[in-house]
Amino acid sequence: MRKFSLLALSLVFLLSACAPNFQKQNEVVQTKEKVKGKAIIPKYNISDSYYRTILPFEPGEARGLVVNNINTRYDLNEFEMGLMRIAQNSFDTEKYLFREGQEIKGKTIKLLLNRKYTKEQFNALQRDNKELKESENIGLNPVDTGKKGEPSSPIYLAHILEHDYLIKNENDKVTLGGVTIGLALNSIYYYKKTSDGDTFEQKIPQSEMVREGKKIAAEVVKRMRNINSLKEIPITIALFEQASKSSVVPGNFITYSTVDKGSATLNSWENVNEKYYLFPSKDAQDEHRDDVTAFLNFKQDVEEYFPNYNGVIGRAFYMGDQLQDLSITIPIQFYGKTEGIGFTQYVTGLVMEHFPKYLSVSVSVTSVDGPEALIVRKANETEPFVHIYQ
Repeated sequence: MRKFSLLALSLVFLLSACAPNFQKQNEVVQTKEKVKGKAIIPKYNISDSYYRTILPFEPGEARGLVVNNINTRYDLNEFEMGLMRIAQNSFDTEKYLFREGQEIKGKTIKLLLNRKYTKEQFNALQRDNKELKESENIGLNPVDTGKKGEPSSPIYLAHILEHDYLIKNENDKVTLGGVTIGLALNSIYYYKKTSDGDTFEQKIPQSEMVREGKKIAAEVVKRMRNINSLKEIPITIALFEQASKSSVVPGNFITYSTVDKGSATLNSWENVNEKYYLFPSKDAQDEHRDDVTAFLNFKQDVEEYFPNYNGVIGRAFYMGDQLQDLSITIPIQFYGKTEGIGFTQYVTGLVMEHFPKYLSVSVSVTSVDGPEALIVRKANETEPFVHIYQ
């Protein structure tokens, strides 16, 4: 018999991670940051895949900018979580604590995201903004070379995300131990020929995007070393390729590099072999036929329950050629709660039947009224977690 739970949804996050470590008590430590004081380290570590976050929580300096600069909410989530996965190559989750970026000021990030202006362009800007200083002409995107009615040089850099990693010493003092930087790069340049005209698209070849991204990364590290608190801190910097604005799957990190303590020179670049696919899609069919076939068999059985329905879609996450996680969405309308429960039971059985045990699968059943049910089968688990929303 399948097990059902009506516990609060927050339990899903506990069950979706590795076995949590609940043995430690909350720790109170001293901080040695700009604002000294006491901070709390949570006693619960829900997974080795996550860092404990120091409390009280401090919003990042760039909070708010990311929403405006990242194309989709899928990119937004992956940009943050993917950067945290990359950080684990340099900063152990058992040793380091997480904090949103505090060292690069929000105003500085905003200026870095600008284009670099020629002297004539900057003088024109100063005429409209008398407080604009020459020292603020620090944009990392190329000079606008376009003529009226023509596309200019692309904007490569969309956003800069900083994550800080703190470390506790033997005197129970917490200090900055490392920083990761994510550079979100545009795979498509969106532009207008006139200020109130239509928006056009220009595809940016990945080789060009990576080449420019590496140049930008070197300049970001150079600027970071001019910040007193970051002069000696190890840095990891990674390039993220944004998906298009219409994409229903996120982009992905493609490469990262490290910078040793006190150095301003990037080490060799390491490839990040991760990618998301939409199920079903031509790309997925061409590159992962067997996995798509399993999904289509699942989809077909769902449609037998509702013969006139074909809205099942999946987002598949691959590391290398291995499918790691499959998130399925089934938007559907029920005539009553009991019908929804029956459908959820049916789909739970299909999840156990169609997908291999090594694969983590989650299914979200939704209607026009909101979420109806959540099914989570973690890798190598024999029983799924099922939540029926009340």
